[in-house]
Amino acid sequence: MSRSSDGPRMPVLFIGHGNPMNAIRETPFSRALGKIGEELPRPKAVLCVSAHWMTQGATRVTHMRNPRIIYDFYGFPQELFAVQYPAPGDPETAERVMAKSSDPVIQADEGAWGLDHGAWCVLKHMYPAADVPVLQLSIDMTKGPAFHYALGRKLKEFRHEGVLLVGSGNVVHNLRRVNLADDARPLDWAVAFDEWLKQRLEERDYDSVIHRAMDTTAGKLSIPTPDHWFPLLYTLGAADEADSLRFEYEGIENASISMRCLSLGR
Repeated sequence: MSRSSDGPRMPVLFIGHGNPMNAIRETPFSRALGKIGEELPRPKAVLCVSAHWMTQGATRVTHMRNPRIIYDFYGFPQELFAVQYPAPGDPETAERVMAKSSDPVIQADEGAWGLDHGAWCVLKHMYPAADVPVLQLSIDMTKGPAFHYALGRKLKEFRHEGVLLVGSGNVVHNLRRVNLADDARPLDWAVAFDEWLKQRLEERDYDSVIHRAMDTTAGKLSIPTPDHWFPLLYTLGAADEADSLRFEYEGIENASISMRCLSLGR
């Protein structure tokens, strides 16, 4: 692993986070996340692009010492709402992120947001001590796929500063077709699109991922809204051509949610 004066060169991750209950369940998925956290070099900070922080006409980054935990869901057991993840923030890294891009301008969020479940449900398994600083970058939903990929490219250099970039979403995410049974059979179109994406990534055909994902019925069903899809584009943008690709976890949960997780550069 190459190193700079600021720490190890970090990989980039995309985590399919799925049901919020994954935060408190002991499953093969949670164990896979724990294994990633154990095996990676310790990051200086985590910069997370979560599907659950959507903004309109602006990109923002959390800029506070002690981000609050956000329970951005409802109808779940009280046990889930009792989870704490008191990771510190990192205003200094946030300021460098803001300085990195003038187009788009990245604005400081001084406390309106915090850590939503797309971040803490994942990091709770990777860094259970909550001792790694975490900041989040919002997704400007007025912009298209190429914008988000390009912004990911601008963030690439932070990997050399020991910052772990994590996209958190799901490459197949259709809540209208979800089946909450634990043993729900994956829907055929969900499997087909998940496999299409896997092949595109193996071939490094990012152009198709960016521009052709919704050309098919399977793609349209898998991405009924782009919020859970866009975090993947940040991950791909921050990757280098020479980065090795690893699928850290695969599977379809609740019939229509892909839990595919991947790393580039580890």
